[in-house]
Amino acid sequence: MTEQVLDYLKKHREKQLNALYEFLSIPSVSTDSTYKEDVTKAATYVKDYLNDIGFDKAEVQATQGHPLVYGEWLGAGENAPTVLFYGHYDVQPADPLELWDSEPFQPEERDGRLYARGSSDDKGQVFMHLAVFEAFMKTEGKLPINVKVCIEGEEEIGSENLYEILNEKKEQFQADFALISDSGMVAEDQPTILYGLKGFTGLEFSLHGPVNDLHSGMYGGAVRNPATAMAHVLASLKDENEVVQVKGFYDQVEPISQAERELIAEVPSEDYVTSTGIPETVSEQGYTAKEHTMARPTLEINGLYSGYQGEGTKTIIPATATAKITCRLVPGQEPDHIQDLVIKHLEAHTPKGVRIEVKKEPLSAKAYKVDPDHSLIKTAAESYTKAFGKETVYVRMGGSIPVVEWIDAIYQMPIVLLGFGTPNDRLHSPNESFPLDNFTKGMETLVHYWSSVRDSSI
Repeated sequence: MTEQVLDYLKKHREKQLNALYEFLSIPSVSTDSTYKEDVTKAATYVKDYLNDIGFDKAEVQATQGHPLVYGEWLGAGENAPTVLFYGHYDVQPADPLELWDSEPFQPEERDGRLYARGSSDDKGQVFMHLAVFEAFMKTEGKLPINVKVCIEGEEEIGSENLYEILNEKKEQFQADFALISDSGMVAEDQPTILYGLKGFTGLEFSLHGPVNDLHSGMYGGAVRNPATAMAHVLASLKDENEVVQVKGFYDQVEPISQAERELIAEVPSEDYVTSTGIPETVSEQGYTAKEHTMARPTLEINGLYSGYQGEGTKTIIPATATAKITCRLVPGQEPDHIQDLVIKHLEAHTPKGVRIEVKKEPLSAKAYKVDPDHSLIKTAAESYTKAFGKETVYVRMGGSIPVVEWIDAIYQMPIVLLGFGTPNDRLHSPNESFPLDNFTKGMETLVHYWSSVRDSSI
């Protein structure tokens, strides 16, 4: 039966691509109210697609912001597993438009890649699932397992209303496991299981000195310079070995097991010197660069500004200095607790003569990790390998996807992160693209996966 589904996808490839182009042509930019009608149009497109292929229910559900699409097909019966498939149809703004080599909302194929805003993040990956669902319905008249679909329109603005909706509609979204394709692989042709994500928290703080900028000759030596004070405070956060000096920062961190270190070691390494232009890598003492980025917490200064920024010299003592800090967290660390520890450290290291003001980052998320030996994860790895012809590697990602942690916290269900993007996709940037070969192999992976889950017990 699997071969029939794969054959259907092969025969109808041109039709699928045309449908995907239509989807990508809708400028569903959630950050800009100018595109509000287009965002709704994209939601309607997904709803209509689900209806057309035979889902029992497909509807656009209102939220306090942009709508989400909910769909379900429960024809596999009570004894069959149920999956919650999550994705998003909203996209980032295309600006700056002058840096695109083709129109961002007019899909174009070049050199084996499909260029368009949303081609990788996340319309292209969402559409792969829709096309596979269609192939099963057209060939077998049913899906391998029960399916619930949640495709939102606010992921690019922090999923502002989704957490509340997931809490309010627990029965609607309840399933045995969730699957998300909003991630990628470590290399273009390297199947990759993502079994962990880092959490996230952050803050912005300012050091205030005089009420206005002062003449450095008249007041230097009498007035504390907020920019100099900022340098001292920031330097206190980490030592030269990249070890965070905030008291208690590592107290709840789960150690990396030897087995997991071996998994990480098998992942192809990025050549950071070549890809980033740095002279050499610098990681937390005792850990490799891969171990640090995947499985150890980080604290980074993201922005820093004070004083005169124009051409030439302006001899002043600035009135204020501001810095932005974020922390990527690992399992065991609580975002609110880490925020408080960092604030306590900053306050303790603020020198005399300046006043500190702190603004907490409102969007935080816990880290997520699933057992890489879970049967659903192993099945995903085997499906990847069948389609791509290469052994699958296992990674934890340094980035954060808040909805993953929300689903885990609210529903306590395993989450399979089955992504097909690549490092060259240029997410959120001009000339976003997706390799067409991954479009084909990705759908083949999904066919194998759904068929395998149907034939196994989870």
